[in-house]
Amino acid sequence: MGKTVESYRMALEDEINRWSGFEKALRIEDKAAFDALMDACRNYASAGSNATNPILFEPMVMSILLSQQVKICRLEKALDAIKRQP
Repeated sequence: MGKTVESYRMALEDEINRWSGFEKALRIEDKAAFDALMDACRNYASAGSNATNPILFEPMVMSILLSQQVKICRLEKALDAIKRQP
């Protein structure tokens, strides 16, 4: 009988749990930032699973980068709107 391959979401949660020691060593304010990064990975899990990349960390990093870029674009638009006000 063949092996069952765990889903990307399950593998992602396993990988996030592997980083628990790192998270425990962070300061309280950094833990919130770390949790936000892991939530970004979860938010883009569907895209990560479609990447079919054998190295789980790569789609995780891409998810984090994409999340950060979206935030940067929103902040730039908000800043431009503020600059245009009289």
